[in-house]
Order: sequence, then structure tokens, then C-alpha cells
Amino acid sequence: MGGMASEETRTQDHPGMGTATTDGHRSATEGSPMRTWSDASGASDASSTAAGTSPARAWAVRLVVVGIVLSALNLRPAITSLGALLEEVRDGLGMSGSVAGLLTSVPPLCFAVFGVMAPRLARRFGLGAVVCAGMAAIAAGLLIRPYAGGTAGFLAASALALMGIAVSNVLMPVIVKRWFPDRVGSMTGLYSMALALGTSLAAAVTVPMTAAMGGGWQTGLAVWAALAAVAVVPWIPFVRDRDGIRTGQSGSAPRLPHPRAEAGQAPAPRITRSRTAWALAVFFGLQATAAYITMGWMAQIFRDAGVDAGTAGLLLAVTMVMGVPLAFVIPRLATRLPQQGPIALALGVCGLAGYAGLYLAPAQGAWAWALLLGVSNCAFPLALTMVGMRARTGAGVAQLSAFAQSTGYLISIPGPLLVGVLYQHSGGWGLPLALMAALMVPQMAVGVLAGRNRTVEDEAAG
Repeated sequence: MGGMASEETRTQDHPGMGTATTDGHRSATEGSPMRTWSDASGASDASSTAAGTSPARAWAVRLVVVGIVLSALNLRPAITSLGALLEEVRDGLGMSGSVAGLLTSVPPLCFAVFGVMAPRLARRFGLGAVVCAGMAAIAAGLLIRPYAGGTAGFLAASALALMGIAVSNVLMPVIVKRWFPDRVGSMTGLYSMALALGTSLAAAVTVPMTAAMGGGWQTGLAVWAALAAVAVVPWIPFVRDRDGIRTGQSGSAPRLPHPRAEAGQAPAPRITRSRTAWALAVFFGLQATAAYITMGWMAQIFRDAGVDAGTAGLLLAVTMVMGVPLAFVIPRLATRLPQQGPIALALGVCGLAGYAGLYLAPAQGAWAWALLLGVSNCAFPLALTMVGMRARTGAGVAQLSAFAQSTGYLISIPGPLLVGVLYQHSGGWGLPLALMAALMVPQMAVGVLAGRNRTVEDEAAG
């Protein structure tokens, strides 16, 4: 965490954080990075300044960092563990290719439906309570779904787990923005690294772990519930705080107020009036389409090319693990550039090259294609970083995160399903891969638009 302390964002001003100079560095009047947020009436909580250096507050900050990391670790194993065992699950439940495509479309559907509810739930029950409940839902869903009996029960239990993932997806950028307003790049990188690690770990070890435990695919899927149960623990101290994670004489962490209550800030912007918000939502949707097609189908592509199941899982893990280092590098780089479009273009080119390789020589160059697609999938941490950079206030970030993710996941729903239909009816991977490559072109275009140096508040006001 030491490297994070020196990071200075080049984004717009934050209340109480001093003024950003034209070269991207903060002035000497910048406040503490763990600044105190105002109460619901707009008045400063002066007493929290003294509490800012208390041991209890320092403990709370560390606990939130642990909570962010553990939560991020649990945001993808529900999906990639299934991708590694998809063939066994299909055989066990009697699924056709089209139904399996529907199964791989359930994640973005749940993320769109439940993600939009996250800001409202957080205002009602508090961020800590919602994230804690989300982790509990993930644990319960992962434990139940292998034994639910039949495709309908499997889908219902999966939806429960994905509901928990959805609300946490939306609220993580909000927590990062409020707790670490001058370290958005670093903390987003840390969160994204943990997410990529959990994604790749589930892809790599699910198959060998299932074999080692001597069980069927049910055991291999259910075991990931334990990791989600551990992630519940750090959020328990914040469950009773219905106004958000707050600060006060007790020395706990900064309060996260209602979006309309931040001192000196205007009401939350009308996101739908911002072109940048729409560009970011479409970018988020197209990168999510590519990611869920990859997580759901890439192992099957390699298996159909003659690669054994264990190696196919490792290849998927390689694709996912590329996000560990790059998820830390890309957000830090993005916060230092005036525009993030060039990064979106570079990632898109890697994706196009990876799809071309899967079409021409899927088995012969498997490791190279896995690496290229792993780089391309790092559009996700770039999108998260731009969410934090394209809004000036915490309220704006909350609205932009919910809008971009919910709208984006709605856009991504047809992709995995269409891949399953094309795969079943064409008898091969030529048409699905052509679809993936075609979608990468508009992703690059809207990435350039979303990466322009502007804020949704300014556009909505204009």
C-alpha cells in the first residue's frame, strides 16, 4: 500500500482536497486522503477530523481494504468455475447448446437487473450492510446451485449468487471514490487485481480440485461458497450503519452520505443527458460481452480443438490471470493520461488478434491467443477507472457506476446466448468468432469517446 500514498490523480477537484493544478498535481493545501465527508444536512463533522488519526479509524480503514479485496475475489468465481466445468454441467443437467448459451447470459442479465438497485439499497440500508448481504447471497447461491436439482433450480440459485455480485459490482467504485478520492487509480487497480486473481484462480483449479476431492462437478462448484463466506466477515462491523460507513467520535471510517447531501455539491446529475455516460455504458456493455463469452465459452473452444479439459482450464486461467498485473498498471496509467482512448484502442487490437488466432490455429497457438485475449479483457479495469474519472463528485460516481454497469450489462445479454445458438446450428466456431471480432470494432470506437477529458456533471448541466 505504500506506493499508493504517493499517487496523485489528475482528475477533477474534490471537496476538501485542495485544487488540482494544470499539470495534474495537487496544491499544498490538499487535505487528508481519508477526508471527512459532510453529514446529511451539509454541515461538516468537525469532530471527525480529530478522529481521523485515531487507532480505531486506522483499524476501520484497514478493514475496508481487506473487505474490498475479499469482495473482489468473489465477483467472478461463480462464472469461471462454471465455464471450466460447462461440458460436465451440460451433460449432468441435459442442456443443449442453446440452453447453455442462456446460462452464460444469466450473469449480465442479473447484473443489469439487480445492479441498478444498488445505490437505492445503499442509501436505505448502508453500504456495509448491502455489500455484506451481497457476499452472503453469493455464498448461499454457490452452495445451493449444484444440488438444486434440474436446470431451473440451477439457474435460480445462480441468480441468487449473481444478485450479490451485481450490487457489489456497482458499489465497489463508490467505496473506492469516497474512501480514497485521491487514489482512485491505485485502489481501482488493487480491486481489479483481486477480481482478476479470483477469476483466474477459479478457472485454473476447479477441474483439478474436483478430481482431487473425488467428487463430481457438484463438489467442484460448491466449494467456492467457502471463499464467499469469508468475505462476509469484514463488512459485519458496518452492517448497523444505515447511513453508510460513517465517521465520528468512535473513529470509524468516512461516512458515505446521500448523494444529495455532500457539502458544497449540487444534486446528483441527470446521467441520461450525458453523452459520455452513454459512451461509457456502451463501452462497458461491449467489453462485458467479450468477457462473458470468453469466460463461458473459451475453454470449450480449446476442448473442441483437441485440447484436454485440464489444459483448457489452464488456458482460460491464463487469460484471466493477465488481469492481475495489468489491472494495476492500466488504472494508474489511465489516471495520468489526458484521454484514455489510446488504451481502449490498444486493448481492442489485442482482442482482434486473439480472435483471429482462435479461428486460424486454436490448438497450435493456444497459449498466445490466451495471452492476447487476457490483455484485451483488461478493458474492464479501464472502464471502472473511467467511471471514477468521468464524474466530479461521489454522487456522480454512484449514479454513473449504476447507469454504466446496468445499461452495459443489458447490452451484453444477447452476446453469450447468440454465441451458443451460432455454435449449435453452425457446428463450429467460425461464426461465433466472427461475431466476437465484429463487436470489438464498436467497442474501440466508444472507448475513445468515453475516454475524453470531461465530466458527466458538466455535460448534464449543459
